[in-house]
Formats: sequence, C-alpha cells, structure tokens
Amino acid sequence: MAGRPLIGVSTYLESGARWGVWELAAALLPAGYPRLVQRAGGLAAMLPPDGPEHAAATVARLDGLVIAGGPDVEPVRYGAVPDPRTGPPARARDAWELALIDAALAADVPLLGICRGMQLLNVALGGTLVQHLDGHAEVPGVFGRHPVKPVPGTRYAGIVPEETAVPTFHHQAVDRLGSGLVASAHAADGTVEAIEPSGPEGWVLGVQWHPEMGEDLRVMRALVTAAG
Repeated sequence: MAGRPLIGVSTYLESGARWGVWELAAALLPAGYPRLVQRAGGLAAMLPPDGPEHAAATVARLDGLVIAGGPDVEPVRYGAVPDPRTGPPARARDAWELALIDAALAADVPLLGICRGMQLLNVALGGTLVQHLDGHAEVPGVFGRHPVKPVPGTRYAGIVPEETAVPTFHHQAVDRLGSGLVASAHAADGTVEAIEPSGPEGWVLGVQWHPEMGEDLRVMRALVTAAG
C-alpha cells in the first residue's frame, strides 16, 4: 500500500445521525466517495470540518484533495441575498472547505470538486451561483442521469473525450465563472457541468455531477494519477 497516494475527502457534519442504538453528532461521508478513491488506486482519508487556520497543515499531509457534495453554499459567500429555495447554511463546513481549497491551490495539490465542491471552487475564485434551477434533481433522494458534453481542448475533455451520461442531483449551478476558470463541460440545457483553470497551472477540476454514484473511474483516476 506504500505507493498509493493519500486523498483527503471533506465530510458532512451532522447533529443527529442515527446508527444502532445511537443518535449523536457525526462526521459523515457517503461510502461511494472513499470507495471511488480506493477503486481508482488511492488511499482515502476523511477530513471533517476543522478550524480554517488548520487547512494548510492538513493539505500539506495530502497528495490530493476532494471537496465532496453536500448542502447549498451560503449566498453571502458570493455576495447574494438568499433565495427562498436555498437550503439552510452549513457555515462551519463552508469556512473549512473554502480554506482547504485555498490551501490546495496555493500548494499546487491536485484538487477535485464534486457537486457542491465544484460550486465552492467557483466561489473561492470570485464566481457566483445560480441559487435554483429545475431539471437536475427530479426526485428527492434519488440520483438522476443526463448527458454531459466536454469542451474540446480542456483537461476534462482529455480525460473523458466523449459525451457521457452522468449521475446527477443538484438544484444549484455555476453562474458567473470565478477568476481564471473556464467551463469544460455542459449539459444539454447549457448548465455548466465542469470547470477548470484556463491555464496549465496545477491539476484542478470541478464536476457538477456525482462520479461516486457511477462506475466511470476516469475522473477520479486522473486525480489519483496526478496526486501520485
């Protein structure tokens, strides 16, 4: 196992998780995330919310970083008034994950943002979000699928060159792109489905869908390869 890159994955922090006879606060991560890291050749480490001042030291011990999906980003983070359909804030998680993203970008640690993680990457670089759109989360608690088309010449297109159907569940999306970012995939309705830096610097990618809920290892394998 010595040669497998260590990939940190951010987690939920929930106040009332239940298992067995217990109902306690818990750091949670759907099993699909570590399973995907492991299947792609990495070692998975959970990164529950911590003080933002500890982000740089945490990232320094990692070979790669995944910012996982989860609740809506608090609109104040991108200068917006909350839409009535925006979910309750997860302030500790917002602060921690934004600090992790900043630390990874500063240290050139390979970074993959998944769903909320892609949105946070965009916000970290000064972008904004659409607070509600229809058609990408049809049934509560059930992942849908829709095709995603890569933008030729991008990092994502180099990993997945063809249009492909992906597992999806989200009601928010990238609006104005953050500084230095370009869209590298779109849904049929024009929704931005992947983002990445416009230049050659570092290995950074955000995807709006949930690769941990599918069988395609290519995106995670590309991160693990870069982390190695």
